[in-house]
Amino acid sequence: MNSRKHRVKLLVNQQQYDKEVEPAELLLDVLRHKIGLTGAKPGCLNGDCGACTVMVDKRPTKSCLMLAVEAKDKEITTIEGLDHTPIQEAFVTHFAFQCGYCTPGFIMNCQALLEDDSNPADEKIKTWLSSNICRCTGYAEIEKAIKSVIHRDERSGNR
Repeated sequence: MNSRKHRVKLLVNQQQYDKEVEPAELLLDVLRHKIGLTGAKPGCLNGDCGACTVMVDKRPTKSCLMLAVEAKDKEITTIEGLDHTPIQEAFVTHFAFQCGYCTPGFIMNCQALLEDDSNPADEKIKTWLSSNICRCTGYAEIEKAIKSVIHRDERSGNR
């Protein structure tokens, strides 16, 4: 088996990293173990739960399904790269978490949704949220959090 390591430059949270990775090494593992960003969580490791969600080129991406070598020349944002965004604050205000394990993935997915569509319809919100799983709470608080950001933007005229 050929396991030659590759050097890859990764742009994570606006910072450049030059790392040596195995050909089959997951982006999730590189973020957590080689860069030290532990916000993306290992869950199912098959793309079902969404706990490992990050944004790659502004799209929500399950980092357990992406090889680190595939992330070359892409812009990666993790939960650590968000700085008190309205959706983070809304999660706190609306108690949109319980144990918190899935929360970073949900926040990343919601942030990506709001960047994609500043006023998504209820059906679109439900569709986007369905790509993440929370075993502790219902999704009502998460929906309230995202809708509060949308309505706040409507009231303030931000679009």
